Amino acid sequence: MEDFLYEDYANYTYDEDAAPHEEPVFQHRSACTRDALCVSLLVITAAVFVLGFCGNGLVIWISGFKMKKTVNTTWYLSLAISDFIFCAFLPFSVAYMFMERWIFGYFLCKFFSSVLFLNMFSSIFLLAIISVDRCVSVVFPVWAQNHRTVRKASVIVALAWLLAVGLSLPSAVFRDVQNQMGRTVCYNNYTSHRQSHQIVVLSRFVAGFVVPFFVISVCYSVIILKLRGNRMTKSSKPFKVMTALIATFFVCWLPYHVFVLLELNHQRYGRYVLSVGLQVGTCLAAANSFLNPVLYVFMGNDFQQRCKSSLLSKMENALGEDGRTTSRYLSRSSSVDARASTHI
Repeated sequence: MEDFLYEDYANYTYDEDAAPHEEPVFQHRSACTRDALCVSLLVITAAVFVLGFCGNGLVIWISGFKMKKTVNTTWYLSLAISDFIFCAFLPFSVAYMFMERWIFGYFLCKFFSSVLFLNMFSSIFLLAIISVDRCVSVVFPVWAQNHRTVRKASVIVALAWLLAVGLSLPSAVFRDVQNQMGRTVCYNNYTSHRQSHQIVVLSRFVAGFVVPFFVISVCYSVIILKLRGNRMTKSSKPFKVMTALIATFFVCWLPYHVFVLLELNHQRYGRYVLSVGLQVGTCLAAANSFLNPVLYVFMGNDFQQRCKSSLLSKMENALGEDGRTTSRYLSRSSSVDARASTHI
């Protein structure tokens, strides 16, 4: 994610005396195949690409073309599109990691990074939106039943994407290509805007992690307390699923943001530490794109009971539950129709 130039955190150089465009005196050769960590990350990233591309593509096909449009399918379709686009661009990252040089030109350097950050933010915002929607449906079932509409959900999704576009613009502005020690690199050029690096990183951390994680944690905590307060709730599955959602978001995104923040003061930390940290953090962040359909779709209620049906039938049933999971725990104590779309 953060620039996909893991081995060279000095991309954020402010040395105005540097001569980045001098002709190289030797030809750079990739050493990735001789590095166990690099090979491992290549394999993991390739696996994320295959699983995420296929999994999210299947969700898009089912929720977008095989099912009636509902609020839930609107959330899932938008989330799947975001993760699908992210995974579709991962081969560029794999090629860059393997060759340790950028061969796709100036335009794709800017476009590639911008698209990745666009989908990073849109995916995270949609996860937060889904959490708020579920919380409102549980705490205010009457209001949710009367006001949750596909049109309003579509407007919210559009606003989330617009905000994501705004936050991804710095990648297009500061991304650059240069020849460096015998290789072409795609990097962030903050030489003329020394404070921009700090502003961009901090804004990404706050908008892309702190606020969404707070919203997700609060919403699912409220749902858990609501369900635990209901004496008719006997199954522990909702609590396990929601705990998994929070833990997955935290584990996938925290390491990435930690090392990006450490990079702001890279003089205090070893080159190897930052390099490895950025590689591992980026890989974990990418893994979130194929874990989303698993957690938000495939873990739908009664999934195990549908094992005899086809894969497409399973997904269609899971996506179309439209709130039956949480309502099952609340229906005996609520006078409201349990079809308030509180799917967990």
